[in-house]
Amino acid sequence: MSKALNVEDLVKRYPTGVEALRGVSLEIAPGELFALLGPNGAGKSTLIHCATGLAQPTSGAIQVFGHDAIRDYSEARQAVGLAPQELNLDWFLTVEETLDYHAGYFGMPKRERRERTKELLETFSLTEKSDERTRTLSGGMKRRLILARAMMHRPRLLILDEPTAGVDVELRLELWHYVQRINQEGTSILLTTHYLEEAEQLCDRIAFINDGQIVGEGTSSELAARYGVDSLEDAYLALVGRKELSRSHAEVTAI
Repeated sequence: MSKALNVEDLVKRYPTGVEALRGVSLEIAPGELFALLGPNGAGKSTLIHCATGLAQPTSGAIQVFGHDAIRDYSEARQAVGLAPQELNLDWFLTVEETLDYHAGYFGMPKRERRERTKELLETFSLTEKSDERTRTLSGGMKRRLILARAMMHRPRLLILDEPTAGVDVELRLELWHYVQRINQEGTSILLTTHYLEEAEQLCDRIAFINDGQIVGEGTSSELAARYGVDSLEDAYLALVGRKELSRSHAEVTAI
């Protein structure tokens, strides 16, 4: 079976000379929930842009369920749903129009669009907001809509870029439950997050990316062992060169 995402020796070099990706390789199996962690500027967004056709790699290969993300863009993009970190909504559309128009881009028939819209409005507790303009929604409601929009065309691979950034605890937990449910139903998921406990609780495997390279990959315990520490948090702090911020270090200092 084709990998949900297969990246081989991917390089992205911008005209300025900045090399955002430097030989990145990783695989996400069908049905896997995979986390990509790294500091700002490490290459996470560039990798996502290459996978969704928003950026063209300089060299290397990237495939989505066996479809080349560059040469077979249409088929590859059909398989992917993207929930970006930024709230890139059209402020002049209603909630319902936002979902319906998105489904139209992916060629869904009108009746199917209507049924799927109703389903997702209910799932994300947006039914009462369906006729409201997106600009009037709260931050949490906008985040729900972004995720619902990404799921509209039933993608086989869902990419979640900081999906819980800036939301309250209640909504974070709601989104966690939904992500777990759709993953159990067979959707493959690539998650980027700065909440390490989110990656630990939700994901099968985790990769660290830094300076455009994958520098570690495995389960939470495997990554901790790789860096000679006791937790994923301490492994991440070792990655970014901030071991002094470790909670265990702070506890010893306090004693």
